[in-house]
Amino acid sequence: MIPNNTLKNVYLNRTTAFLPNTPVGNDAIEAVLGMAGELPSRVRRMILRSNGIQTRHYAIDPDSRRATHTNAELAAEAVRRLFAQGIKPEDITSLSCATSYPDQTMPGHGVMVHGLLEMPSCEVLSMAGVCAAGMAAMKHAYNAVRTGEHAHAVAVASENASAVMRGEVFQHETDHKKLENASPEIGFEKDFLRWMLSDGAGAAYLSDRPNSDGLSLKIRWIELLSYANEMPPCMYAGAEFRDGVFEGWKHADPEYSRRHSLMVVKQDVKLLNENIVRYTVEKPLAQIAAKHGIRADEIDWFLPHYSSGFFRDRLSDGLKNIGFEIPQEKWFTNLYTKGNTGSASIYIILEEFMRTFPLERGQKVLCYVPESGRFSTCFMLLEAV
Repeated sequence: MIPNNTLKNVYLNRTTAFLPNTPVGNDAIEAVLGMAGELPSRVRRMILRSNGIQTRHYAIDPDSRRATHTNAELAAEAVRRLFAQGIKPEDITSLSCATSYPDQTMPGHGVMVHGLLEMPSCEVLSMAGVCAAGMAAMKHAYNAVRTGEHAHAVAVASENASAVMRGEVFQHETDHKKLENASPEIGFEKDFLRWMLSDGAGAAYLSDRPNSDGLSLKIRWIELLSYANEMPPCMYAGAEFRDGVFEGWKHADPEYSRRHSLMVVKQDVKLLNENIVRYTVEKPLAQIAAKHGIRADEIDWFLPHYSSGFFRDRLSDGLKNIGFEIPQEKWFTNLYTKGNTGSASIYIILEEFMRTFPLERGQKVLCYVPESGRFSTCFMLLEAV
């Protein structure tokens, strides 16, 4: 273990966001994504009322319905925007990249992003997971600088969810149902996420020294916790529960995989609703607050990434239940205008927050990123300096 007196302070100095194409309103989603089974979704309006999202972005041209960006291209564009702010590519010696669903199983997502950037050879890592993967990338960048191994690091998270939500992705499944004289509707666990997820990327530049002009956010700590030892998978892709057994795509019959759209993202909504607050807020934050000796009244701003407006009041109740109530007037999210971009969401939230909010030195910002993949969570405490 490295002694504390040799560890460096780490500062989050720059953030960027990249959201592809023009915003897509609720009435235009199905025209952009396409209908599954050539039928309008029966749950779309209900899900959109619940999540409260008004606009989001897709890496799809709305006229031709062709993809405009790969996942790696979204991430690379977010990093380029850091360089456009004056960050020198040759200074970056550590690049950590996160996503829920990379463009390919191999090579790693990180090296595909690095390959698109005009920057020298450097340390590159690929972080897998769902929403918390973005914070895993942030924590690696933080530790890389904190230990003194690197003076400058970049973390980037990106999502290209639309690539597996387009109507044609479900063609084999809906065609097979028609052959069986069944309604060509996809299951709720798949259709639900088509109206929840969208595309985007964000990047953060971390250094061992603060900005020479303007404020920086000093990273006080980052805590990641998994409860996979207690909970089953809840959100997954490339796998399925069959007869109570969780089976991955490598062991599934190819024809079965096509008929059941095995590679698309699925969500056990009942499991999510019953457990998300307990396992991503109540249990972990009580433990983390005790570990670091923090109180709710010390928090000036709260930046939560929640997947749906449905969870806002439930999150507030969870904070109250553990004696860590943060008034909602201290909260900031851009879910309703930027959409739920998974692992990239906290970066996109931070970018707008740092650009638009009147932060003062000494103010503390608590970030919260839950993950329902198999119930993980992350909290990060920042201080304006």
